[in-house]
Amino acid sequence: MPLNRRKFLKKSAVTGAGVALAGAVAAPSAEAAEAAKGKRPKPAKRYSLTVMGTTDLHGNIFNWDYFKDAEYTDAKGNAKGLARVATLVDRIRKERGRGNTLLIDAGDTIQGTPLTYYYAKVDPITAPGGPVHPMAQAMNAIGYDAVALGNHEFNYGIETLRKFEEQCDFPLLGANALDAKTLRPAFPPYFMKTFRPKGAPPVKVAVLGLTNPGIAIWDKAYVQGRMTFPGLEEQAAKWVPKLRSMGADVVIVSAHSGSSGTSSYGDQLPYVENSAALVAQQVPGIDAILVGHAHTEIAELKVTNEKTGKTVVLSEPLCFAQRLSLFDIDLTFSRGRWSVESVAASVLDSKTVPDDPRITKLLKDEHALVVEYVNQVVGTATATLTTVDARYKDAPIIDLITKVQEDVVKAALVGSEYAELPVISQASPFSRTSEIPAGEVTIRDLSSLYVYDNTLVAKLMTGAQVRAYLEYSAEYFVQTAAGAPVDVEKLTNANGRPDYNYDYVSGLSYDIDIAQPVGSRIKNLTFGGAALDDAQKFVFAVNNYRANGGGAFPHVASAPELWSESTEIRTRIAEWVTAKGVLDPKDFSSVDWKLTRDGTPVF
Repeated sequence: MPLNRRKFLKKSAVTGAGVALAGAVAAPSAEAAEAAKGKRPKPAKRYSLTVMGTTDLHGNIFNWDYFKDAEYTDAKGNAKGLARVATLVDRIRKERGRGNTLLIDAGDTIQGTPLTYYYAKVDPITAPGGPVHPMAQAMNAIGYDAVALGNHEFNYGIETLRKFEEQCDFPLLGANALDAKTLRPAFPPYFMKTFRPKGAPPVKVAVLGLTNPGIAIWDKAYVQGRMTFPGLEEQAAKWVPKLRSMGADVVIVSAHSGSSGTSSYGDQLPYVENSAALVAQQVPGIDAILVGHAHTEIAELKVTNEKTGKTVVLSEPLCFAQRLSLFDIDLTFSRGRWSVESVAASVLDSKTVPDDPRITKLLKDEHALVVEYVNQVVGTATATLTTVDARYKDAPIIDLITKVQEDVVKAALVGSEYAELPVISQASPFSRTSEIPAGEVTIRDLSSLYVYDNTLVAKLMTGAQVRAYLEYSAEYFVQTAAGAPVDVEKLTNANGRPDYNYDYVSGLSYDIDIAQPVGSRIKNLTFGGAALDDAQKFVFAVNNYRANGGGAFPHVASAPELWSESTEIRTRIAEWVTAKGVLDPKDFSSVDWKLTRDGTPVF
């Protein structure tokens, strides 16, 4: 029967340590057999090792918020950064013995903060005689053994990734990152380490690295025709038996894939985005999985393998080096081989320890350089702009993004056959706390508005396709009857949709009637003061994540591409503000949409 993923996920989330087979009789152990013969059994050799894991570091070395120019804080009191993790790692190595530990990561390392942006674009590691990437320096110093590729590793192109790989003292693993022509792994598929217990045979531990198939969509511009990314289950089923045949006593998977069984890209790929738990269920021979990609915390999840009945233990430490996962693995030696007796997972909290002074000293200059860079003044704002209510009201600060994108695309298409078509633009309220204060405006202020390294694409869309796009976007709002109380904290994120998958579209005027069911919420949709013509053609300025299918918005991924570039939208915003000198809402603000209920405005 085909696998029902939904039933599996509900079941696996609560499963215990294996499945009892009705009527099965346990075979006598070697020790029991010896005892039955009157012989005194030899004590079994035992060995314990600890695998430590991080994931989704996203360039966080210090407990610092570059967008706020201050120590990082959140409502839960978390701390982040590899400098903190280094302290935890050092403690575990001292407690367990360094020779009994392994340190791995599940990907998304070189993108996510101004620090990583600086060394990819401002002072790039790929330049002749360029710097060593701060993440390579930190992870080398801490002593990582292996790191799986994340999807964001590809954001700056394969050349940057290869240079980072060259600078690392550990392998970047990707068993399902294949060369498009040869279909052979473009990166090492696995890492093998031999542990040598005193007075006992060696123990071989294999780490299989798996990355996310969504790379084919999200970074299509860089990887299309060069690399391909098959599903995790398929490749794990290929490699795990090989690792066992090579003598691996323990098999760990480091997977840049969440455990929920869901995908953000709909049916654009035949592979599941968040398939770590499915790998555990379907592929025999895996002892534990370090989970990544989802930015959630799972101290321990036990999944029963459907073929063997054995338990596979999963753990996902919270992103940004806020947590460190521990897999404590106990083995016994019997009949000439080691076997895993038990695996237990837990997480350690970075906020409980101080920074490691070695890491602080190693990278203080790079940190100071980036702090100076983001605090450069590029203009002056006439009013304070904020994203506080941008997810349910048309906010001028988001209009700034759409205006910049419109201007860039219009300039790019001058002289082309599409130059006379109207340009519309999308943007999402990424942050709920971003603010551009009145007065001096810095790169830091503008970067906090656009936290992702997205680039700009121009697509050709029809009015009918834009209407469908807006209807899909409007699913973000919780259906709220006319006259019912409105709680803005409960108004958005219907069915768990994140803020970054809700889009404004500029250049049009429309209402979103949240009293209506999904699919019939867009009302009074007009262009140029008249009802939108479904046959009208538009140039749609859109970020590359959305253009490549991120969020599974309709039509945009398959729409003809007219133009694209590699300069980040964040950089375009800084250039626009620098050129203007003055950031005045009258130059970009427009009221394009509003929420209504049965035609009556909500606000």
